[in-house]
Amino acid sequence: MREPITTDSLQAFMKGLAAAARSASRVYLVGGASAVLLGWRNSTIDIDLKIIPESDEILRSLPRLKEQLHVNIELASPDDFIPELPGWQERSRFIQQQGKLFFYHYDFYAQALAKIERGHETDQKDVDHLIASGIVETKRLLELFSLIEGRIYLYPELDRNKFRRAVERVVKEAN
Repeated sequence: MREPITTDSLQAFMKGLAAAARSASRVYLVGGASAVLLGWRNSTIDIDLKIIPESDEILRSLPRLKEQLHVNIELASPDDFIPELPGWQERSRFIQQQGKLFFYHYDFYAQALAKIERGHETDQKDVDHLIASGIVETKRLLELFSLIEGRIYLYPELDRNKFRRAVERVVKEAN
């Protein structure tokens, strides 16, 4: 059985991942991991992440860390589910450096849009926290959605109109 992921287990994960890295990479934490590190949740069920550039030594360490820490780890980020937002790397917030790894929160606007598209209750609460804390501004959220709207066709499972309505609803409710 896997353990819930807390701030302590996230820190242990980052330290363990850094121990495996022989070259510099950026690791972007996503979703529940961001929510836990920011204090909006006490725990999450998995560690979602994106590594740039990917390296064999880092990727090979994931199964070992998964077993050692009794956690779920997934290579998943917003751009797996919605079109990549222009400038997402520049907007990603730095967390810390461990060894040769630089850890970031994946762009909060991309996270918010992916969560809005999914529409789960926990995702909606995370979006509410992002907006209430001022990390995500609703006007900018709508602008960034408009920048990717024309590329939604690349994700056939997405309904462009439904996605737009969901974003507009979140913006309206927040204002």
